Amino acid sequence: MRRVMLMTALAVTLPGLALAADTYSLPVDGMPQLAFGHPTQGPLLIGQIVWQLIIFGALVYIMANIALPRVGAVIEDRHNRINADLEAAQAAKVEADAAMAAHRTATEQARATARASIATAMHAAQVDSDAKAAALAARLNAQIAAAEASIDASRASAMGALRGVATDTTEALLNKLVGRSDRAAVEAAVGRELTARGRA
Repeated sequence: MRRVMLMTALAVTLPGLALAADTYSLPVDGMPQLAFGHPTQGPLLIGQIVWQLIIFGALVYIMANIALPRVGAVIEDRHNRINADLEAAQAAKVEADAAMAAHRTATEQARATARASIATAMHAAQVDSDAKAAALAARLNAQIAAAEASIDASRASAMGALRGVATDTTEALLNKLVGRSDRAAVEAAVGRELTARGRA
């Protein structure tokens, strides 16, 4: 297109320049570019103006029907690509927001599940610990009760032996000191003494 415009401009201006070179011998009053009344240069200027208007009209037609629609198509295509990219970015943002919301929900659910599992495990451990403590306490109480019963039996046996030893010793002392003794009276006296001392 540039080549066509350049050739058109040369075709218009070269004959005019050649003609103007032949007519410059006549003097021109005032400004030469406005010498429309000059006998030889006036028609040349009018022809140049006419051709310039024709070329300007052709350029306007070419720009309006060929160049500008192409530029407009390029701008429209760029605008459409930008809008498509913006829509894709918006869709990606919505998808990312949805993914973040799902991640937050899953995280909260995992935390709630972990808290519930920890609470259940702690409760089970506490129940197991209480059961073991109760079993241990029952076993210790049984052992203490058995030990106390054994101690009571040993004490009763020891007290029975003590009564017998005290009775025998007292009876032997009376036989040696007095020469005689009453077994029933000695046992009664030993029983009263043990009772008075809290050892009966």
